[in-house]
Amino acid sequence: MIQRVQTVYLFLAILCLGATCTGMEFLRFTQASESFSFSVFGIQAIHGSSTEVYKSIPIYLSIIGICLFLFMTLMSYKNIGRQLQWARRLTFLYFVLIISAIVFYYAGGTLFFDGSYEKEVGLGYALLVVGFPFCFLAQLGIKKDKKLLDSLNRLR
Repeated sequence: MIQRVQTVYLFLAILCLGATCTGMEFLRFTQASESFSFSVFGIQAIHGSSTEVYKSIPIYLSIIGICLFLFMTLMSYKNIGRQLQWARRLTFLYFVLIISAIVFYYAGGTLFFDGSYEKEVGLGYALLVVGFPFCFLAQLGIKKDKKLLDSLNRLR
């Protein structure tokens, strides 16, 4: 199992997504002395040195679900057809997660502020985006293995 490159890619994707569950900040919208921070636990309002929960959105549940799905895909190496199917679904889910984060980056600040505001990207957002190529490369590795096994079966 470990000799296959997709195992490494799926494990790296699990690490990237798992690190975001520690509460790393995805985005921050700032205007004058107040700002709003978006992480896996929801949106927090920051007024000076005090912090309060503005809206609790349990995004960590979807990230943990995708991590578990990544692990299930990793462990289904004995049935390569199912692993390829799961890897394709996983890549699609991960892509939807990234697109929703991008949409919130561009439209999220208007929910909090009327005038001009600054947008900042956090480390959690970077880890979210970095994990997607690993997921895609794992899918390509699984597809390559399936093609190799199919060609060997044809020779028998």
